[in-house]
Parts: sequence; structure tokens; C-alpha cells
Amino acid sequence: MSWLTLQVQAAADYAEALSEALLARGALSVDMLDADADTPDEQAIFGEPGEPTSAVWQHNLVNALFESDADVAGILQACCDELGITTLPQHRIETLEESDWVRLTQAQFDPIRISDRLWIVPTWHTPSDPAAINIALDPGLAFGTGSHPTTRLCLRWLDNNLQGGESVLDYGCGSGILAIAAMKLDAGSAIGVDVDAQAVIASRDNALANQVHADFFLPDGMALAQYDVVVANILTNPLRALAPLLAGATRSGGRIVLSGILAEQADEVMRIYAQWFDLAPAVLEDGWCCLSGVKK
Repeated sequence: MSWLTLQVQAAADYAEALSEALLARGALSVDMLDADADTPDEQAIFGEPGEPTSAVWQHNLVNALFESDADVAGILQACCDELGITTLPQHRIETLEESDWVRLTQAQFDPIRISDRLWIVPTWHTPSDPAAINIALDPGLAFGTGSHPTTRLCLRWLDNNLQGGESVLDYGCGSGILAIAAMKLDAGSAIGVDVDAQAVIASRDNALANQVHADFFLPDGMALAQYDVVVANILTNPLRALAPLLAGATRSGGRIVLSGILAEQADEVMRIYAQWFDLAPAVLEDGWCCLSGVKK
């Protein structure tokens, strides 16, 4: 069995309406992605405190799935006519063959060696080094499997710098991987915060699977406190807006770790956080960087 996929480059003023029109005309599923993802123009649209938000990105990729016999080109044209879109947007139609998606997905995720003693291991694998600190983590709905350079950079910082007993705040916790790693590296306590309720649920489940105690909250549920270590692996735009909050959450003499920053954005982020922190040189991997510093 096979299906047809449609990907349309859609502007913000009609992306949602086009998605609904495609569903109404027989699409089996529709999703939207930021066409500028992983570039300096990547746009946060979720509710970070202090960050202006919008319903959709400025440049969207609308992806739709159809039965193999659907007239996808005709459906797209009809939707555009219905919405008054006079110029057919750039798009492509492809055939998607049936596959064992579980096996294909699992094949993409092998154990990841973070350091000599720290590994990320999907649950369908046997740990390569049973004596190491192995974090059991499967890919899911929340960001953070250890496969992205920014996650690896933060994990290595924790591995190299935690001495034991520290209080850790993971802001933008995603899967909870950094808070979980902190606890496995002998932190005294770890709190994770995320604007996505699904990420909070995933983080709690992952902590339970790893037999560590860490608390996870939405931002409104986070108690006002200061921490020995604050980690924020998010994106540059939220890091700009959250600078006063993250600085305020770091105790005097405490340390901050920032990632999700493209290499060319490092100087700007450093200028902002230099108000509160003495910052070390950026650590780079595959075009991404990790910044760290000590609270003045």
C-alpha cells in the first residue's frame, strides 16, 4: 500500500486556512512546520514569558497525506480557488511507500556516547557499556534525545562540571534529558520547566523510567527560587527574552549554561548575558554553540 504526500510553502496569512481546506477535501492528516527551522530566521510561536507570539510561522511548510488514488494537484487547486489564492504556491507531490515505520524509526536511533562515562540508550538497545551512566530515552513528542549537537553540548557540560549536590534548573526541559542526566551525575535536586504540557508529561515519564526523582512544571507552576546551575537549551529568540528571568533564577556565584544558539548568534547572546555573568568562550559543534558563565 502507498500514499501520496503534498508539501506546500504557505505564507502566514493563509497557512491555517489551507490546512483546514485540505482536510475538508480528503487529506488523511495535515501538519505545519516552520520553513525557517534551523536558520537565524527560526521563529518561536509558543508562549515563552515575555516573547511575542503568533498563531503560525511567517513561512510555513504545510504537509498533507492522501490516499494513493487522490487527485492531489486538483485538490490543491480547488483549495486555492476557494481561499482566493490567485497564484498556486510552490509545492511538491510525492509517493510514500508502505514501510515498517517502527523498525525504520528505531534504526535511526542507536546508543549515543556523550563521554567516557555517559551514554544515551534507547530502550530497545542493550547498553554498550553496562558500567557507564546510561540514560534510557526513546524518541518521542518532546525535544531531546541526545542526537542534536545542542543537547550533547549541554550534557557534556554537566558531565564535566557537576561536582555533586547542586540544585539544577532545566528551563525548556523538552524530554527532561538534562534534568535526568543531572540527577544521574549526583546533583542534589533538579527542576524542569517547559511551556509544552506534553513535554512536562514526557519528562515525568522519562524520569520514572530512569529511576530518578526530578520535578517538572509548566512555567506558571514554577516556584520562585535560585539555583546553583541553570540550563536552557532552547533557541536564541527565547533566550533573549528570558535573560532577566534566567539570570534571576541563578544564585550569586552559580552557573548558567545556554544552548540552542547558532554559532553566528553567539556574540549577540553573550552581550546580553554579560550584564549578569562572566562568560567562558563559546564551545562549538556542527554550527551550534554552548555558552556558560558564572553569576557575578
